[in-house]
Amino acid sequence: METKMVMIISSFPSKETAKEVAGKLVKNKLAACVQITSPVTSIYEWEGKINEDEEVLLFIKTSSASKERTIEFIKKDHPYDVPEIIVLPVVGGFDKYIEWVESITAYEI
Repeated sequence: METKMVMIISSFPSKETAKEVAGKLVKNKLAACVQITSPVTSIYEWEGKINEDEEVLLFIKTSSASKERTIEFIKKDHPYDVPEIIVLPVVGGFDKYIEWVESITAYEI
């Protein structure tokens, strides 16, 4: 099922980096809104070693039409070699909010 809106989650090493990317996403109309969390603790395996780091999560609200462009932007502007980029479909919500997100970020060819 195709939805009009998606939320993309991506983690960053610092609030400063996260704010910089969030600002660019909104400025370039790749996101209508980006929320930045307080630091979260991430425990993960990388290159055979268990790591524990503080990271900041971005919750990026964009249209389905802009999803791929937004992902490509994050990949290019991200400090990690393998950034976390997870796309969640928005299957419901307040219609006027979803329409607002779509109006800000809808990509037209």
